[in-house]
This record gives sequence, structure tokens and C-alpha cells, in this order.
Amino acid sequence: MRYLILILVGLFLSKNADAQIYEVGVFVGGSNFIGDVGATNYISPNQVAFGAIAKWNRSARHSFRASVIFSDLKGVDAKSDDPRRVERDYSFDSRIIEMSFGMEFTFLEFDLHTTGIKGTPYLYTGFTITNHDDYYFTSSGEFTYENSFSWAYGIPMVLGYKTNISNHLVLAAEIGARYTFSDSLDGSIPDAEFREQFSFGNTNSNDWYVFSGITLTYTFGRRPCYCNF
Repeated sequence: MRYLILILVGLFLSKNADAQIYEVGVFVGGSNFIGDVGATNYISPNQVAFGAIAKWNRSARHSFRASVIFSDLKGVDAKSDDPRRVERDYSFDSRIIEMSFGMEFTFLEFDLHTTGIKGTPYLYTGFTITNHDDYYFTSSGEFTYENSFSWAYGIPMVLGYKTNISNHLVLAAEIGARYTFSDSLDGSIPDAEFREQFSFGNTNSNDWYVFSGITLTYTFGRRPCYCNF
């Protein structure tokens, strides 16, 4: 009986050790904002974005993914194609910290334990939580902090391409739009104390922002068993 228990424990530990592979790395790129202030170009990075990323590859076609990205969101009416915004001449520059969790799907199998260079397009989605400063614009257009912050929830929609550049390094390039359930990232809908007096813009359209950049991850873990996924 003792030997049977030892064999079962050994099989359990072996299966769990072989069933997982991980990636950890960095994201470096840029951000741009799409809302009620500034230009409305969909992909036009104007601020630096950087952060950390981790993946748990559950099969050769999908992974659980988490990331933390730091950036500023910047909007300048003078750079807009809308003459009404140019005349208004508002601008803002606000710090954000985004935490994102979700699942990444590859178009092709991406088994890091097979030999040779391989690559595949991929999609990522899930949900985001973004910490941002609270502020508003006075009637004269002055950018004014409220000395507080809020959390905005959103959905990431990311398209990218990745390839392994060595046995343990994966390089990827991606463009990811974030649709948020908030209209206050640009100060157009202030907190309750200032909302009635200083709100402006299209209240039926929430804010978006985009991260464009590259990721470099280091992969580790034993050869996975994908048979159950």
C-alpha cells in the first residue's frame, strides 16, 4: 500500500509539473486617447507606455494572460481635425495605471516545445481596470485637478503577431484598443460636485484609449501536456 501511494503521488506531481508552461516579460510602446478632447485618430501614439506581462499557456492555441501597464493619456484639441475642437483649444495630460486580465487566442498552434522558429497572429480580450486622475475644465478652459482618482472598467480588444526568437524568448507586436465604461477619463464628465456645472461633450459616447507596442517574454516550465485542453 505504501508503494502504491508513493506511485500515485509521483504520477500526480509529474502530471501537474508537466501540464504548465509560463511566460513573464515586459511591454514597451505608446498610448493615444479617443474621446471628447483632442484628436480622434485611432492609432496615433503620443505618450510612452510600459509595463509587465505574464501568461499561463494552457494549450498551443490559448493562454491566460495578465498585465500591468503605466502610461499617460494626452489629448490636445489643437491637433484635432475638428475645427470646433481647435477653436475650443482644451488639452489634458493624465496619468493612468491599467490592470488587465483575460485570454489570448492564437490563429495557429504555438507550441514552444517544438523545434524551430514559429509565429502566429493572435487575439486577446478580457477586462481591464484603469486607475485615473479626476479633473475638470473650468468655463475658461483651465485644466483643474480634483485631487482624487477613480477606477474605469473596460474591455480590451488586441490584435498582434508573435514569434519565438530563441528557445526561451518570444517577441510580439500588438495594437490594443480599450473600450471603457466611463466618460470621465478626459475630464468631460467630472465627479458629482462639478458635474452639472462643467460637463461637456457627447455624453452618449464613452472613452477609448489604445496601446501600441511590443512585448518580450521569457518562457519557462517543463514540456506541457495539452491532451486535456
